[in-house]
Amino acid sequence: MKFTFAEKKMDSSADLRAYAEKKIGKLDRFFRNEAEAYVTFSLERGRFRAEITIENNGTYYRASELTQDMYASVDSGVAAIERQIRRNKTRLEKRLREGALEREAVPAYVPDEEPDDDFRIVRSKRFSIKPMSAEEAILQMNLLGHEFFVFRNMDAEGAIAVVYKRRQGGYGLICDDGLDE
Repeated sequence: MKFTFAEKKMDSSADLRAYAEKKIGKLDRFFRNEAEAYVTFSLERGRFRAEITIENNGTYYRASELTQDMYASVDSGVAAIERQIRRNKTRLEKRLREGALEREAVPAYVPDEEPDDDFRIVRSKRFSIKPMSAEEAILQMNLLGHEFFVFRNMDAEGAIAVVYKRRQGGYGLICDDGLDE
């Protein structure tokens, strides 16, 4: 597993990084290919936050834990990701298309440099949109902790679609009808 560490408002020790690598490295047994782990240590109001994101073949697992001890935050984050992996890997194998865990997506982040005005874009992202079912898109959205997710809908001949969480509960789907005006 490849590791990338970042700190916010604190300096992490070599011991803490080694501890995180050891704990997070145990999750590598769940993946067929080498995964990448992004770990951020931060200090917020006297408490320690460990944010752990693991990417494997375009599927992201994320946990963020806030405790009084950074080592406990790492332990809690690893436990949360292990629960996500166990729960969702079974779902993917049962309900989704063959090879859903093996697709590759490489997001490329590009900052936007637009002039300052009323409709200023403060951040822009570029990423490849992969074909998947709406169920897989909802699963990926939940793993990332986002409110919406853009994908190519396999059930609608690859049309661009968006799934989103509704305030009243449940999920919504927005899909291109393919009619050009």
